[in-house]
Amino acid sequence: MASVTPPGLAYEVAHDQANHRFTARVRGHVAVLDYQLKRRRMVITHTEVPEPIAGRGVAGELTRVALRFAREHKYKVVPACAYAEAFLQRHEEFHDLLVG
Repeated sequence: MASVTPPGLAYEVAHDQANHRFTARVRGHVAVLDYQLKRRRMVITHTEVPEPIAGRGVAGELTRVALRFAREHKYKVVPACAYAEAFLQRHEEFHDLLVG
């Protein structure tokens, strides 16, 4: 799942399904999005981007990739961390994934 951000800052988002984690390695730093699966629901529990790479859209890209994964597998999404909740409020294209 390749992701491209501003010029000179290309990275890939990796998915470790066994550990329920998406990661992005950027300039030697690792950003993460953790989730749990519970009854066909993806509960996004944590996002973290190290300060040296903050503000570059990495958390947003991790969240987009995770939400595309949820859509592909027909999971509903529960944003249990503040970042995921705020992201989903700003991006209507993913509202269909929210638990009603």
